[in-house]
Amino acid sequence: MQRWKIIGIIATMIIVLSLPLYVLKQKSQKKISLDVQPAFTGSESCAKCHKREYEEWQQSHHAKAMAVATEKTVLGDFNNTAFTKNGVTSRFYRKNGAFFVHTSGPKGEMADYKISHTFGYTPLQQYLIPFPNGRMQCLPIAWDVIKKKWFHLYPDLELDPEEWIYWTNQGQNWNSMCADCHSTELQKNYDPETDNYDTSWAEINVGCEACHGAGSKHLLWGELPEMARTTKDDGLLVKTSEINNQQQVEICAPCHSRRSMLGDYSHQQQDLLETEIPRLLEEGLYYADGQIRDEVYVYGSFVQSKMYANNVRCTDCHNVHTIKLHQEGNTLCLQCHQAVVYDSKEHHFHKQTGETGDPIKTPEGKILFQVGSGAECVGCHMPGRIYMGNDYRPDHSIRIPRPDLSENLGTPNACNRCHTDKNNAWSTEHTRKWYGSKQKFHFGTTFTDARNGDPNALLNLLQITDDNLASILVRATALSLLGRYQGIAVTRAFQQALNSNESLLRRSATSYFPAYLNDQRAKMLAPLLNDPIKAVRIEAARALTSIPPDQLDSRWRKAFDKTVTEFEQTALYSSDFAASRLNLGTLYSFKGEFSMAEKQFKKATDIDRDFYAARTNLAVLYSRQGKNTLAEKQLRRALETNPDLTDVHYSLGLLLAEQKKYNEAVEHLQKAATGMTHNSRVHYNLGQLLDFLRRYKAAEIALRKTIELEPHNMHYLQAMASFYIKRKRLDQAKTIAEQIININPASPFGQQLLKFINTNTSNKN
Repeated sequence: MQRWKIIGIIATMIIVLSLPLYVLKQKSQKKISLDVQPAFTGSESCAKCHKREYEEWQQSHHAKAMAVATEKTVLGDFNNTAFTKNGVTSRFYRKNGAFFVHTSGPKGEMADYKISHTFGYTPLQQYLIPFPNGRMQCLPIAWDVIKKKWFHLYPDLELDPEEWIYWTNQGQNWNSMCADCHSTELQKNYDPETDNYDTSWAEINVGCEACHGAGSKHLLWGELPEMARTTKDDGLLVKTSEINNQQQVEICAPCHSRRSMLGDYSHQQQDLLETEIPRLLEEGLYYADGQIRDEVYVYGSFVQSKMYANNVRCTDCHNVHTIKLHQEGNTLCLQCHQAVVYDSKEHHFHKQTGETGDPIKTPEGKILFQVGSGAECVGCHMPGRIYMGNDYRPDHSIRIPRPDLSENLGTPNACNRCHTDKNNAWSTEHTRKWYGSKQKFHFGTTFTDARNGDPNALLNLLQITDDNLASILVRATALSLLGRYQGIAVTRAFQQALNSNESLLRRSATSYFPAYLNDQRAKMLAPLLNDPIKAVRIEAARALTSIPPDQLDSRWRKAFDKTVTEFEQTALYSSDFAASRLNLGTLYSFKGEFSMAEKQFKKATDIDRDFYAARTNLAVLYSRQGKNTLAEKQLRRALETNPDLTDVHYSLGLLLAEQKKYNEAVEHLQKAATGMTHNSRVHYNLGQLLDFLRRYKAAEIALRKTIELEPHNMHYLQAMASFYIKRKRLDQAKTIAEQIININPASPFGQQLLKFINTNTSNKN
């Protein structure tokens, strides 16, 4: 018995000792497999181990973002139904188990089109139609899932078939406008030479790997014995746990943001500007105070918010797999905010849901708002807008209502969404009565003033750009406006931004580098050619193409050539957009490859006939080659579709002046000056031409405007002084001379001018 016990103990020891050896052997073998290139395996491959998460995902809009058109996936009525808009009747029908629409296509001609895919799920569903060259186009007539009817996405527009946004043109092209956010591992595969697409995807909808990255290595990791798995490397390409709120939000940002992509999304956790360039708080996209205006997809709003600044992230409110809210109503906000303080009349001053009271109605009986809706947190702090015809989206900047800003800036406010029978002044008075009259400074006022050319906005812009507690997006937007100003403080602000740890600030400082610093452009921007972030370094390369090559220090030449090539490849990737063709044309023009430049500018106008920037650049190219007739034709063509383009009037005025068509040149320069009231150079050119034509009174007005706009600009002061000297108006000339000396006491021109005036004045006496 003792012998058997000993043998048993030895056998047990062998088993215990051999298990780690087996594990190590298995781990070593699997480690070799884990080193292979990760591959996409599809969402179903996740279901075995992540059953609950998979089932939750199946309920989500992500899972239903796109699908092959079948009886199961198509929600619209294709039972020979009709929809009429602007005299065009479209008919939706079935044939041989497939779905079709008879509608107007290219050039407005009626034809039958087969539906290949559904696009979206609710509250609306769109449909995709294949076209030649691998293109997929989005039909503008969509199905309202809630109201069960067809509707047009642009009900108020009567689109010309040649317009960019017409459904068979590039503005409604799925491959470039939509695909990368509705499918997983999308490869656009656009060929700029043939204008063809060979677009592919790993999964047709937004699957698990759209957020987590390719799953093959994680599956191999999951096959390891439990004791052999390492927690440091689970094979997942994208880390989604143990990350901060910025990292999590930037996982969502590539799709949930208004941005420009720099290439196919790589699914790597990295700086956002490695893969995309988020849009700033630009006019047309956002209101001056940062509220959503156009379709901007959440990211740019949320990063402005106090929630984001206090480490709140998407998953604090949304279930990461269903994308639904964790809680409904105020309960969601009360996860963090005290109910006794915020879910009370003392805070919101509105009737609680369930209290007695009737809906507020107009005299005609129309309900303005329901009793209790004013007590909802989102009603005041997340007022939204409707996009795509019926898709209501809350503003995620989660701001405090400011009807006082609405009065001054023309921005919307939460109060008047419900109280439509009242005005902003009424709302302002009530908020002052409830919360006090003191209102905090808001960047929206500064942005508005800066866009209107107010010199007094400068100080506030400087403060915003230097405010480390402000949103990076707000600071970057302030920097973009700061580039319109001049001075030592402006130069210092741009120097600081170029050296910032924030990639968006470095990129914005490069993109909006002030023109008055052109002599320092090479010195200040060249170091960014080696920036670790792609969006920054390629913008530096683009910005440096505006200077003569000999101005760039030889030590930066290699980095410049390398980064220019990277910039070119990025532009080629997105060359199905007119703006990228413009960038390519500008680059080739810089290189002296004029035929290539002309080709790109022309292609930009083919993509979007109304993209006037391409026409003005093409006109400049022709002018440089002495082809003034062709240049004039391009500028006039731009004005045909939009006669209010003041900068085009400016370019045409200068071109006509060169051709000695002076009277017509004056007409265009005057239109430019009227629209570009704060552009001193326009007024200077107009003043000089009027002076040449002996229209002295008008010339004086134009030249004096330049000094009003830039009172320290020596060039303008000298021009004004010369004008008065020629007219023998010595008193006015003396005032200008004294102004010059006050600005620069050592100015030879000012001293000589004052001496000349004093001498002639004394001789005259």
